[in-house]
Amino acid sequence: MKHAPRATPAAELSCEVCGQMPDPPKARLTAANVAVMLPIELLVHALVVETHLPYVAKVLVLTLTATVLVIWVAEPSAARILRGWLHAPALRRHRKLEAAPALWRARTVLQDQPGALEKVTGALARNGINILGIHVHPVPGGVLDEFVLSAPGAMDERELLAALHDGGGSRAHVWPTTALAMADGQTKALSLAARIADAPDELPLAVAELLGARIVPPSDVPGTAADDGTRLKIPTAWHGPVVFSRPGEPFTPAESARAHRLAELAEILAHKSATASPN
Repeated sequence: MKHAPRATPAAELSCEVCGQMPDPPKARLTAANVAVMLPIELLVHALVVETHLPYVAKVLVLTLTATVLVIWVAEPSAARILRGWLHAPALRRHRKLEAAPALWRARTVLQDQPGALEKVTGALARNGINILGIHVHPVPGGVLDEFVLSAPGAMDERELLAALHDGGGSRAHVWPTTALAMADGQTKALSLAARIADAPDELPLAVAELLGARIVPPSDVPGTAADDGTRLKIPTAWHGPVVFSRPGEPFTPAESARAHRLAELAEILAHKSATASPN
């Protein structure tokens, strides 16, 4: 298998807007200029010293010639010939960032049979993808596996979807995520339950945070399109049901159950607060 040739420093580091390279470290730039200028200056000195010009004329010729050669020859030559060496530190940092693993959330439906999970995890492993977290939800027609994945930095959404498909997954979706995804749903739900215990009217915001969803304004609820699993309605004790939306990412049964339990907690606390208030 042939590997694609590595891009030149100019291709990797040039600004996409102005096309300019970043400034190299001063020490490297000085060393490169000296390396290019020294042979030129020695040659000019050797030629001028051999002439029969007066001393002042020799100094002027040397000064002007050296200045012109430095500006028009030495510095451009150093920037061009030693470009890779000049920008080596920036290139190393750039390539290290490119190679850094990226975090993704992924969902795919598998057949509910022995070996299905092993097959998809094997396909991910063959592509250098590490599984950091997994939750399994029963759904009609199989099981919905939800992953938190660490993938090579150069891997894109298409390659992740292909790996899930090769592992036997269907209806796969992937989303870039952050380290916060490592907090499992149960831990996050407990933290938000403590928040609701202190202020039951925080329920809509807490559920939206739990599910990574948007609260649908009441005026938009009647116009709800055909249910594709991306809208979730939970009851509240004080102003009717609240609807949440997460386009492109259907809610799982476990997420729906957690949201409803939080709603029950808020209702109990709101009822206790009402009965404890003096008439």
